[in-house]
Amino acid sequence: QVQLVESGGGSVQPGESLRLSCVVSGPISNINSMAWYCQAPGKEREWVSAITAGGSSTYYADSVKGRFTISRDNARNTLYLQMNSLNPEDTAVYYCATASFRVRTVGYEYWGQGTQVTVSS
Repeated sequence: QVQLVESGGGSVQPGESLRLSCVVSGPISNINSMAWYCQAPGKEREWVSAITAGGSSTYYADSVKGRFTISRDNARNTLYLQMNSLNPEDTAVYYCATASFRVRTVGYEYWGQGTQVTVSS
């Protein structure tokens, strides 16, 4: 079974940056799209960003467009999310996810356990 482990979360001040990582292990040969989601306290989990298998296409929620960058290193089986210009509304648990097909906002099959991002002054 595919396993995903996120890291890189933490507490930062508004305007600062964080880089999240997600290491994938297990039977990864069928992995296609990968994505990041977030879940703020009291809210449902929501899609943040996605990337295709080769990394040539990336997609972003409007709320993070221009501030966040998704990337993947298939040689290292790792997904990244560079988060710049963070604001308190970005505070959430961030999850990475994988899919066997090319998908964008839904259809992900495997999930990590999440990493907390807190933005506060």
